[in-house]
Amino acid sequence: MTESNLLTAAMWSYGLAAAAFCAFALRMTLGWRGGLRAALLASVTVASALWAAGELALALWPNTATWVTSNSVDTVRYALWFAFLYCLAGRRGANAARGSAGIVSVPWWLIGSVALGLVTGIAPQDGEALGVFGDRAGMIAFAVRVGLSVVGLVLVERLFRGTAAHARWAVKPLCLGLAALFGFDLLFYSDAMLFGRHDPNLWAARGAAHALVIPFLAVAAARNPAWTIEMHLSRGAVMRSTALLVSGLFLLAVAAAGYFVRFVGGEFGKVLQIEFLFAALLLFALAAFSGSFRSKLKVFVSKHFFSYRYDHREEWLRLTRTLSADRSPQGIQQRSINALADLVESPAGALWLRDGDQSFRPAARWNMSVVTSVEPADGSLGKFLERTNWVIDLTEYAASPERYPGLSVPQWLLSLPGAWLVVPLPSPTGLVGFVVLVTARASIKMDWEVLDLLKTAGSQAASYLGQIQATEALLEVRKFDAFNRMSAFVVHDLKNLVAQLSLLLRNAERHRNNPEFQRDMLLTVVNVVERMNKLMLQLRTGATPVENPRSVNLERIIRSVCVAKSEQDTSIEVDPTPGISAMGHADQLEHVIGHLVQNALDATSGRGKVVVRSRRENDAAVIEVTDSGVGMTSEFIRDRLFRPFQTTKETGMGVGVYESSQYVTGLGGQILIDSTPDVGTRVRVVLPLGHDAAAPNVEPKEAA
Repeated sequence: MTESNLLTAAMWSYGLAAAAFCAFALRMTLGWRGGLRAALLASVTVASALWAAGELALALWPNTATWVTSNSVDTVRYALWFAFLYCLAGRRGANAARGSAGIVSVPWWLIGSVALGLVTGIAPQDGEALGVFGDRAGMIAFAVRVGLSVVGLVLVERLFRGTAAHARWAVKPLCLGLAALFGFDLLFYSDAMLFGRHDPNLWAARGAAHALVIPFLAVAAARNPAWTIEMHLSRGAVMRSTALLVSGLFLLAVAAAGYFVRFVGGEFGKVLQIEFLFAALLLFALAAFSGSFRSKLKVFVSKHFFSYRYDHREEWLRLTRTLSADRSPQGIQQRSINALADLVESPAGALWLRDGDQSFRPAARWNMSVVTSVEPADGSLGKFLERTNWVIDLTEYAASPERYPGLSVPQWLLSLPGAWLVVPLPSPTGLVGFVVLVTARASIKMDWEVLDLLKTAGSQAASYLGQIQATEALLEVRKFDAFNRMSAFVVHDLKNLVAQLSLLLRNAERHRNNPEFQRDMLLTVVNVVERMNKLMLQLRTGATPVENPRSVNLERIIRSVCVAKSEQDTSIEVDPTPGISAMGHADQLEHVIGHLVQNALDATSGRGKVVVRSRRENDAAVIEVTDSGVGMTSEFIRDRLFRPFQTTKETGMGVGVYESSQYVTGLGGQILIDSTPDVGTRVRVVLPLGHDAAAPNVEPKEAA
C-alpha cells in the first residue's frame, strides 16, 4: 500500500474512532446520575475521543507538537483505564461509588508506570520532527508502552478472577473488550520495539480496532447499574446488529470460499464460483426469511446479551396491540392464541373455551389443523388448571409426571401432533379456557421468567375473552328484552281485538237475522284480520312502522273510533273540527285514539260522559279526550303512567299509554295529561299538522 493510501486509511480509521467515542461519551452524559465509577468511565471515553482526534491530527500534520500531544493524551487515557479497572477490582472498590477511597490505595508501581509513560510520551526521541514514518524511535518509550499494555492486561485479569463466578456475566463484555484493546496495543508496541519503528499498517488500523471495543463497553454499562450510568440497549438494536454481524461474516466466508473454488477449479473455476455464489445467496435468502432462524437468533441474543430473556415493557405492549387489533369475537380468540405463541416462538396453537359449566370446547385455532376434542369441565385437566393456574409442559409431564400432582393429561391431548404447552386462561370467576401451543421453532428453557410471563399474558387474554363473552350475553339479553317488550305490545293489541270480537259475538245471537248487522259484522271481521296481519308483520320487522308517516284525516279516524266504542254503557260526545289532518299512520293513530277513548270509558263506568274533540293550535293538530271519571294523582302520572307494565286496572297490562307515547313521540308530537282524582281527566295528543290535499280517504269503520 502506498504512503498516500495508508494515510487515507489512517484518517478514516481515527476519524471513525473519534466520532464513535464522542457519540458514546454524549450518550453517557445524557444518562448521567453521578458516582465515581461513572465519572471514570465517562472520563476515559472523552480521553479516548481526544486521543483519536490527536492521532488524526498527527496523520494530517506530522510534527513534534502533534506527536507529543497525541502520546500525552494516550498516556492519560491509559491512566484513566487503570483507575477505572482498579476501582472495580481493588479491595476497596466496593466503596468507590461513595467517595475516593478506592483510589487512595493505588500501589506505587501503578503510579510509577503511568508517570514513566507520561515522561517518555512527551519527550521527543531526537531533535527533528518525529512523524509516524520516521526511521528512529525511542526504545525506552516503546518498552514503557509495552509495560503499560501488560499492566492493563494484568488489571483486566485481576478484575475477572476477582469477580464471583455468578457475577462474571456482568463484567465479561468489559474484560473481553479491554483485553482486546490492550492486546492490540501490546502487539503494536512489541512490533515497534522489535523493529525500532512503528508498523504503519498496525498504526493505521489501531483507531478502528479501538472503536470496535465500544459495543462491549455499552453492553457492560447496561449490565452494571451500580456504575450509575443509566444505559439501556434496545433488544431490537442488538438483534439487528447481531443479524448484520452474522450476515457480514457469512458473506465474507462465502467470498473466501468462492475465491478458493475459483482457484482450485481450473478451467471451470469461474463457472463453479458463479454457481457457488448463487447457491450461497439462495441459502442466505432462505435463512433471512426463515421464522425458525429468526427465532433461534432472538433466543441467542436474549440469552447471551441480556440478564432477562424478555423486555417486559415491549412484550406487554405487543401483547396489548395484538389482542386489541381485532374486536370481533372470532378475531379476539385467534389473536389470543397468536399473542401467547409469540412469547415462546411457537408456530401454532388452538383455544378451548368453557361452554357453560359442562365442558371446554374448541373455539379457535391458529396455523393448526381442525381439532374436535372436547374436555369435560370437571375432568382432571380442567380441575388442575383451575386449582393451580400452572402452565403445563407436556414434554416435562411425559418425563416426570410426579411434578404435576393430581394431573392426568387426557389421551387426546397427548396424541395431538406437536403439543407442547397448555396455558390456562384464568379469571376472577373461574377458568375461562386454555390454549395448547405446539413445539417452538427454537429451543427455549422453561424457566421462571417464561412461565410467569405466560401466566400473566394468559390472565390478560382471559380478561379480553371474558369481556367478549359478557358483551355477547348482554346483547342476547337485550334482544330478548326487546322481543318481550314488543310481544307485550302485540298482546295488548290482541286483547283489544279479542274484546271487539267478543262484543260481536254477544250481539250476534240477538241480531243474527238483521242484514245491516251482518254487513257490519263482515266489516268488523275484515278490520280485525287487517290488524292481525299488521301485528304479524310488526313481529317480523320490529316495532317501527314499515310505511313512512303521511297526512291523515283526523275527523274520519275519530268518528270511526267513537262508532266502534258506542256500544258501551257510557255515552261518547264527538266534536271534531272538519278538515284537520296530522302526520302519521292511519291504523296506528286509530289504535292510539282508541286506547285513550277506551281508558276514558273504563274510568267513567257509566257515571259520566266522554268527549272527543280535535282542533288546530298554531302548527299542530290536537286531539283531546276528556272524561268525568275517577281521575289520577299527579304522582301516578309523573312516576308510573308512562312506564311499561304499570296499571291500575285489574285486567290491564300497563303498556297501552307507554306504546302510544312512544309512537307519538316518534312522530315529533307529545301526549299531555291533566287529571284530578274524582273529577276527571283530560288527555291531549299533539301531532305535527298534515296537509289536507294529501289526506287519504279513510272510511269510518262501523261497529257490529
